[in-house]
Amino acid sequence: METKELHALVAGLFARGHRRTTRVAVEQEFLVADIATGAAVPIDRVRRAARTAYANPYLSFEPGGQLELSLPCSLDPAADLCALTDDLQRHLATDGIRIDALPCDPRPEHEVPLQLTTPRYVAMHRHFDAIGPAGRRMMRRTASTQACLDWWPGRAGEEQWQVLNLAGPFLAARFARSTGLEGRLATWLDLDPARTGFDDRLLRGDPITAYTEFAAGAAVFTSQGPADHLTTLFPPVRPRATYLEVRYLDAQEPAAVAQVVTALSTLMYDDDRRQRTLQELRPELPRLAEHWRAAAMGDPATADRGRELDLELVA
Repeated sequence: METKELHALVAGLFARGHRRTTRVAVEQEFLVADIATGAAVPIDRVRRAARTAYANPYLSFEPGGQLELSLPCSLDPAADLCALTDDLQRHLATDGIRIDALPCDPRPEHEVPLQLTTPRYVAMHRHFDAIGPAGRRMMRRTASTQACLDWWPGRAGEEQWQVLNLAGPFLAARFARSTGLEGRLATWLDLDPARTGFDDRLLRGDPITAYTEFAAGAAVFTSQGPADHLTTLFPPVRPRATYLEVRYLDAQEPAAVAQVVTALSTLMYDDDRRQRTLQELRPELPRLAEHWRAAAMGDPATADRGRELDLELVA
């Protein structure tokens, strides 16, 4: 796809907000299983069981039937997640369904079919299959905890974009619950590097130009135009016009999400700690791809650095 088709749309993704607001929203994914058999559960059955749960308005599904709660911003998003998850679990259990906050599905591939079979997901599945097995594993058998944080105007917003990306490998390692070749992060690194960008390409030079070139270099597998093509990119931090979406963390148990929220919100909203962290991490830019791979493989030194960073942020 030509860069001239994409540039204006990408500029919109990097517009940023007009005020220094400090909101946080959490998106939590769960694997779904039948309590009695452990089998995959049809999405329609889950929807029926959840229809009277408080979380129902925030419920959606991933291609393999993973359940996602996309919660609105709140003063205590982690507490809200815990309360809504507890209520949802009770509703699902009455129909013999359980949800598990696990980053990787232990069930073999043939037991977790593609449930969302729209042209978009069928095309995505076909595209990833042409590269290797990681794409279908990502689509059908992984889950994450994502955070959405306000993106500020001016220099502070530039710092926010940089620091979330530079800290990514270390925080991913700190909060990792799966490692190795079939771990969640390794899966993301391998599924299609041209559309995931787990390296330094998005932090070199002007970010709008860098992201436009990134988008232009990814294979197009939908026919809905450049705006739709941009939604098929999966960088570790996704620009969303007025906020940034952190996508690199393994699925956490809801009770552990509070620490994630504290670390990320401090990194984003505390000027002094953000700037000190940037000063520390900027020299790592040329080694960013190496750090991502080390995090995926469970490298102890990368995890230790992530724990040190986390302690600095939550102190």
